[in-house]
Amino acid sequence: MVAIVDYGAGNIRSVENAVRLLGKEACLTSDPEQIRQADHIILPGVGAFGDAMARIRKTGLEQVICDAALGKVPFLGICLGLQLLFEESEESPGVPGLGVLKGRIIRFRDESLKVPQIGWNNLFYPDSFRGTDGSTRGRLFKDIPENSYVYFVHSYYLKAADPGIVSARAGYGTDFDASVESGNLFACQFHPEKSEAVGLKILQNFLEVTPC
Repeated sequence: MVAIVDYGAGNIRSVENAVRLLGKEACLTSDPEQIRQADHIILPGVGAFGDAMARIRKTGLEQVICDAALGKVPFLGICLGLQLLFEESEESPGVPGLGVLKGRIIRFRDESLKVPQIGWNNLFYPDSFRGTDGSTRGRLFKDIPENSYVYFVHSYYLKAADPGIVSARAGYGTDFDASVESGNLFACQFHPEKSEAVGLKILQNFLEVTPC
């Protein structure tokens, strides 16, 4: 069973529908026990960083999510769900994130570009995740060619403290970290559930991950 963490983030049915389309049982849940018993866990999210952290703390899910993200069960953060895993965001100064991973969330500053970035953008793979044949070693991106397009909606982007966990990047005025992988923990700034065939393949790759 795939647990999709429901902390009131809104608009998470599309993630559930995508998982079901791939033939997996999915459950929207805020029940800590259901989250702990899941085979895979997804933390989605849209909206403001501070509001989301307040909801997570109000529902008592902070420690449950942190334990899950650092545990043996494959865990995927999507969009705001990626940002929440890090230490802080310029969107909500003084509000600590989950701090599972080290890094900051920064606002796009190029005034010549529309912010938020809404639409399709291509991914490229950093050298730290390249195999000897040039293909990616990122498990989310198995059989996903470099420069494939995925769908973004965001005003803020990740700057990870450890470049070694960054499995994919993209560019919008500046290059930014679009996906990370650390052990059984994965996260992506883009929306795989809205990224058509490429996105479904990325989700399928996640659902086929076995603990390492």
